[in-house]
Amino acid sequence: MSVVVIGLSHRTSRVELRERFAFANEKIPQALQALRDSGLATEATILSTCNRVEIYAVTPLAPEAGVAELKNFLIAHHAFDGEVGDEIYGFAEPHSLHHLFKVASGLDSMVIGETEIFGQLKQAYELAFTHKHTGARLNKAFQRAFNVAKHIRTETNIQRGSVSVMSAAVELAEKIFTSLNEHEVLVIGAGETSEKTARALLSRGARSVAVTNRSPERAVALAAELGGRAVPFEQWPEEFVRIDIAISSTSATTHILDRATLEPLMRRRKNRPLLLIDIAVPRDIDPAVNKLDNIYLYNVDDLQSIADDYLKLRHEEVAHCEKIIAERVATLLTQQNLRRE
Repeated sequence: MSVVVIGLSHRTSRVELRERFAFANEKIPQALQALRDSGLATEATILSTCNRVEIYAVTPLAPEAGVAELKNFLIAHHAFDGEVGDEIYGFAEPHSLHHLFKVASGLDSMVIGETEIFGQLKQAYELAFTHKHTGARLNKAFQRAFNVAKHIRTETNIQRGSVSVMSAAVELAEKIFTSLNEHEVLVIGAGETSEKTARALLSRGARSVAVTNRSPERAVALAAELGGRAVPFEQWPEEFVRIDIAISSTSATTHILDRATLEPLMRRRKNRPLLLIDIAVPRDIDPAVNKLDNIYLYNVDDLQSIADDYLKLRHEEVAHCEKIIAERVATLLTQQNLRRE
């Protein structure tokens, strides 16, 4: 049996397609059970973030057949009726392990060397492990991937400069507003991504932060930690009269902000420039709002331009990291082959 991976990411598809295949975290155990019940996999883990959706699996099928059937499973599970081709990639060993190690190390991320993906991958693995959807093969592969990622962080300079989507978003804000000192920020959604973004904004001098979340307790707690204020979720549109930057990252399945809602609010704020950064997948903000005057809307794909600037600085380190990964993959495969003899 072989470890294979299929998925789509910011490298192969735009957010409009990725959001169609995203998994809600609470639905992942059910999807993993369905995958294993189908007979396509004996072990499996699903990773679903704003930049990628991937299935890692140990399949009893021949590698090429396993990859093809897992792609079909992903499409059928989401009842996707559109056309899709190379946007969904697939790898078998050793390329699947190489890909896993690169993802864990931040080498396949929008911002090369970022560390958020390490935590996201670890959470995805732990969710599958807790629900008993992993076994010896995936346990070994993921543990080795985590070890490689830690080694790369400490032994290379891959993290020079901005290393996360959140910090890239903050730098985008500073390109729109030369200084953040006179600007108030609204954070919609009090999850981990939102918290890190808010802290980054405050560290760059933002005047104040307001936090809103469907769970009021979480909004109050995060606002207290940040020295800001909590806003009831049903009242957050009213904040657009006073704020200049909004960072949205909720788990909503439909748009929470559209043109019809925003247009009258812009008139009340006398059309002062408003920066909207939508880092949710599926997207929180209807792209049509970008047609309004003095609105600057950016989604996760738009952050790629900032990431590209740092890719140039890290090019030499990427080669170093690739060499480390190739060596570790070869070692893992050799150990597996020895155990089979």
